[in-house]
This record gives sequence, structure tokens and C-alpha cells, in this order.
Amino acid sequence: MRNEQAAEILQDIFQRAVDSARPGPVIPPALPEKPKGRCVVIGAGKASAAMAAAVDAAWPDVDVSGVVVTRYGHAVPAGRIRILEAAHPVSDAMSETAAMLIVESLRGLTPDDLVLALISGGGSALMALPAPGLTLADKQAITRALLHSGANIREMNLVRRHLSAVKGGKLALLAQPARLVSLIISDVPGDNPTDVASGPTVADNSSPGDALKVLERYSIPIAEPVRYVLTHPQQVPPQTGYAETRLIATPALALAAAAAEVRKLGLTPLILGDAIEGESRQVAVVMAGIARSVKQYGHPVKGPAVLLSGGETTVTVTNGRAGKGGRNTEFLLSLACVLQGEAGIWAIAGDTDGIDGTEDAAGAMISPDTLTRGKLNGLNAATYLDGHDSYSYFHSIGDLVMTGPTLTNVNDIRAILIA
Repeated sequence: MRNEQAAEILQDIFQRAVDSARPGPVIPPALPEKPKGRCVVIGAGKASAAMAAAVDAAWPDVDVSGVVVTRYGHAVPAGRIRILEAAHPVSDAMSETAAMLIVESLRGLTPDDLVLALISGGGSALMALPAPGLTLADKQAITRALLHSGANIREMNLVRRHLSAVKGGKLALLAQPARLVSLIISDVPGDNPTDVASGPTVADNSSPGDALKVLERYSIPIAEPVRYVLTHPQQVPPQTGYAETRLIATPALALAAAAAEVRKLGLTPLILGDAIEGESRQVAVVMAGIARSVKQYGHPVKGPAVLLSGGETTVTVTNGRAGKGGRNTEFLLSLACVLQGEAGIWAIAGDTDGIDGTEDAAGAMISPDTLTRGKLNGLNAATYLDGHDSYSYFHSIGDLVMTGPTLTNVNDIRAILIA
């Protein structure tokens, strides 16, 4: 198989996974019964603006209003629903402003009204209202430290919930006495609604002490105001109104769509899991071993085949050496280093939101000649990997995957093609 053919196959598979989670098709069938009164739409996340646009289009005969916040560059017109943009992965002043406007939109509700919460990945940073006694700067410092610590997304969002005035179900309390329905596009391993955007409308059974343990586990400096909040928890009243949570797009569903595309292309798919975690470079070592087993022995599946996986790996920055790159490009550069140009194996990995970490690429692709082409450009792949500079490596050889914002987010999709 030629590199060009393999690249086309892998891009088709990745695109099919992304398309399966687009808000336009998945929102209308998930909508609840129309309310007797108003429908107030609130939301936060990279997919929230597109979700809001789908709601506005589906319900032209309902009194719809509301406020939704998404990442800079991810906004789309949503008719009667106000769209704001804020920073990700570290909150900015607009994140705080958006949270306050969302809270304000929930005033004066009645039992005949419906609050429709549109929640997707990225909402933790995009809607940030610090808990009483904290400042936005306090939360920003903790977030930056967590991002470089190696903590997984569940641990990060556990901390964020307990430093927030709206996360961990607190926003749901403000929706009373209206009916509350949360439509969630999940980007977290395990699809626990509490973890998506730190669960602003979902009851939380963790404790501030659990959040403190996460910070201590990763040796993250704890400012005194943060320590005070985590050691003097406020009593949160129980949710008494009607609330419902609906998962409308998930990593597992995206992988199933990718597998269907693999079969359509005449290849055999094998889904390794939708919730794979761990250090990006170490996950690549495991995946390389499975790919070699498929190629040499036909186990655990006979080729030609495609190994599919999802989830969210981590990148722990060591010795302060942080180049440009995200978990997907780091995974791929590590995979290339392990495979050492082995023939007949290609791979793609990318974030379904179109942004791998903080860069402008969704991810990248590798082929048997990835290391050779790097050497021809004067690049040492191992050096770039150790410096967490995978984006720069793939940019230099022209193998980045550039989709732009996809307006959805069901976490990472990895596909390894074995001919």
C-alpha cells in the first residue's frame, strides 16, 4: 500500500468519527418535550455554540433565549441564543463574565419553564466562576500546574469542581423551580457526566478533601485561599427540582462509526477501548506492540486491519522542557520512534475538536518513512520527543492534520492501519 493511499484511508476514518458527533444531527432527536413556558438555554464547551444553533433551529415555535460560552474561534450564530467566547485550557476574564451572565439568565424561572443545559468538553475553563474567597488568578494558577503535572482529566475536573461557584451541580440549583434537562457531548473516559465540563448541572459525590489529595499527589503548590476553601467546605443544598441528564454523543459511539467506515473500506476493525489513559509516549509503546503482533502473527486480529482507540492520554512535562505539541502528536512521534520505520504500518491520531492541546492542529499522521523524512530535514525524532516538541517535528515534515474547529468534542481518536 502506498503512503498516499494509507493517508486517505486514515483521514476518512478519522473524519467519520468526527461527523458522527456533530451537534446538528444529534441534537434534534435528543430534545425533551417542549415546555409550556420559556426555554432558557445555557451551556459551556467547545461544541456548545453548534449545539445551541441546533436547538434554535429545531424549536422556532418555542420562546427560546439564553447564554452559551465556547472557545475562541468556535462560535457560530445561534439565533435567539447569545454566544460568548472565552479562553481554553486556562480561563480568562471572559470565562468569568460568561459564568456570571449564565447565572443571571436563570433568574425568575417558573415550574412551566425549561432550562436546557448544553454541556461539552472544555466547559471547565470556559465557564469559570471562582468559589467565594477565591479569585480567577487562584484558579488559573491551579489549572496551569495541573496541565503540566500529568494529572488525568477526571482528577483535574475534580479539583475544578471544588474551586467553583457553579460546577459540581451548583448551576442546577439555580435552575429551580424550572425543569432541567442536560444534553451532554462527552469527552471524558468513562462518560461520567460529573466529569464533563466539571459537571455544572450534575450532583457531585466527591469531597473537597478528595480535591486536596489530588493537588498533594502531584506536589502542586497550594495557595492559602485555595487550601482554606478545600478545608472549610460549604454546605450545598440538595437538588429538589426535576433534572435529567442525556448523553447524546460519546467516544464509544464515535469509535463505532469509525469501525463501520473501516468495514466499508474492506478492512477489519478492532476497537481497543474508548477510555485509554496513561502517558502518551508509553501508550504508544503498547500500541506498537499490538500492531506488530497483528502484522507478524495475525493476533489479536488478522490484517489488513485497523486498530481503533479513544480516551485521553497525558503528557507530563519533565525538566521544564516544553516545546510545541499535544498528547496526540506526542503519541505519534513516540509510536514512530518505537516502530523505527517498520513497513506496512501507518497511523493517525487527533482530537475530535480539531485542537490537539493548545496548537492549531487536530493531530498528525505517521508512515514507515516518517523518521527518514525527518532526518532528511535535519531532525532527530528522539530529541524532539524528549523536548515535548512533537508539533514542530510534524510541521517540518508536513504531516500535521489540520481540520480547524470541528464544533464537537468526543475526545481523541487513534487509528493504526496494518497492511
